[in-house]
Amino acid sequence: MDLAMIEDLERQGLIQRLPPDPKKVADAMALARRDIDTARTLLSTDCDWAYTIAYNAALQAGRALMFAKGYRPDGANQHISVVKFAGLFLSEGDALVFDRMRRKRHSSVYDTVGTISAAEAEFAVSAAVALVQKVTTLLG
Repeated sequence: MDLAMIEDLERQGLIQRLPPDPKKVADAMALARRDIDTARTLLSTDCDWAYTIAYNAALQAGRALMFAKGYRPDGANQHISVVKFAGLFLSEGDALVFDRMRRKRHSSVYDTVGTISAAEAEFAVSAAVALVQKVTTLLG
């Protein structure tokens, strides 16, 4: 992680400093775990929503990481802010998966129903589980 890159996100108005907040961290991680359970449940009935909720689990884990490091997303594009911030701490591959999930979820929620296949939904749930675990490790 490069401090200059965090400062760049601040200058762009994507993140804002705040005191680290253990309660916000715990709450966001609890939401992430809840969303993984919900996404798993939906896999057999609604692939679009299973994918969306799996992405939300990853998003909540990313928010927890931000809160732990003393930041929060800011501005109009908060999902992008979280993905970019988390990407500073994740491997390049994990950051790429997280961003692809964000883009696919956006399309599914706002553009076209039925765009998520069963395989994509299953992958999203697996990826969310992995991302939540990686953030848990980063949080110590």
